[in-house]
Amino acid sequence: MGMSVGGSGSGSGRRGRRRSAPAAISDINMTPFIDVMLVLLIVFMVAAPMMVVGVPLDLPQTAAKPLNMEQKPLTVSVDAGGRVFVLETELADADIVTKLREVAPAGEEERIYVRGAKAVNYGRVAEVMALITAAGFKKVALVTEPDPKLAGAPAGARPN
Repeated sequence: MGMSVGGSGSGSGRRGRRRSAPAAISDINMTPFIDVMLVLLIVFMVAAPMMVVGVPLDLPQTAAKPLNMEQKPLTVSVDAGGRVFVLETELADADIVTKLREVAPAGEEERIYVRGAKAVNYGRVAEVMALITAAGFKKVALVTEPDPKLAGAPAGARPN
């Protein structure tokens, strides 16, 4: 009733050894990831200055603080030649209100920013604002750029 230990019947006394497959590499190769990220960084650095919204204007400068904006503002721009743009589309005076009603998601409660170039006649900006307010839009505001000379001055202070 004895059992033989270690014998497999092959006669050699050695068990066959299996060659194990190479272990899977569990590390992530970061080189392609870093290359892609660097390319994206360069693309965004080149493209960012080109993403200026609106019509290029030379805005007047004031000591007003910038507004916090959660969404893209609805802008009406008046360039130095008196041409009117809603967002970035040039329009005739008769088409301004129609276009604003199309693009204003909140209707007449939508805040509209009027940007007038420094060189444009003040009367022209007032005409455009009158068209907008006469159409029923209640929240109409003028946009200016902060004056770097007044940026650190207290309210009411004037430079020499």
